[in-house]
Amino acid sequence: MPDFYYASMSPPCRGAHLVAKAVGVDLNLKPIDLSKGEHKSPDFVAINPQHCVPTLVDGDLTLWESRAICTYLASQYGKNDSFYPTNPKTRARIERLLYFDMGTLYDRFGKYAYPVLFSSERPDPAKLETLHEALGWLNDFLAGNSWAVGDDYTVADCVLVASVSSFEAAGIDLSRYSRITTWLEKCKTSLPGYDEVSTQGIAIFTGFAKEALSK
Repeated sequence: MPDFYYASMSPPCRGAHLVAKAVGVDLNLKPIDLSKGEHKSPDFVAINPQHCVPTLVDGDLTLWESRAICTYLASQYGKNDSFYPTNPKTRARIERLLYFDMGTLYDRFGKYAYPVLFSSERPDPAKLETLHEALGWLNDFLAGNSWAVGDDYTVADCVLVASVSSFEAAGIDLSRYSRITTWLEKCKTSLPGYDEVSTQGIAIFTGFAKEALSK
C-alpha cells in the first residue's frame, strides 16, 4: 500500500487522491499539517527534500509533483485503457490539460489568491481577469466532450476538478461558463470517491479563502 503524504485542503493533493480512487488503489494516508510546519520536519524532509505535498512512497519509488503522481498511479494501477489511454494522440490531449492546469489555470489562481491569503495583500482585479481568461479557455476545451477528453473520465478530470472546485469554494464566479458548471457537477456526482476525498478539504479551503478574497 503506497504511503501518501498530503494536506486535504490542497487542490493538488486532492487531484492525486481522486486518481487513486479512480484506479482503485488504497493509500496509506499520512496527513501533513502545513499550518504547524509538519512539512518541514526532519523526518519529512528526509523523505522529500523539497518538503512539498503531495508526496507518494511506493516501495522504492519516492515521488512528488502531483501530476507526476497522478500519471504514475494511472499507469501502475489502472485496470483499463480508458482512464489514461495508451493511444498517443488521446494521451497527448490528456497531458496537455495536465500542463494547462499546472502552468496556466491553477498557476493564475495561485498568483491571484495566494498573495492575499499568505501575504495579506489586496485582491488584484487584473490577476482575477487573467484567471477568467484561463477559465474561458477551459470552457472552450470542454466543447463537444462528455468529459475533459472524450466520453470517459480520465486523469485530466481528476486534476482539473480539484482545481476548479477550489476556485468555486474560494468564491470565484463560474456562472458565465456553462460547460464548466455542467462538467463540474458531473464530476462531483460521478467521479469515484469524490465526496470522500473532497468534502473536508473543500470546507477548510472555503473557510480559509472565501472571505479574504471577497474583500
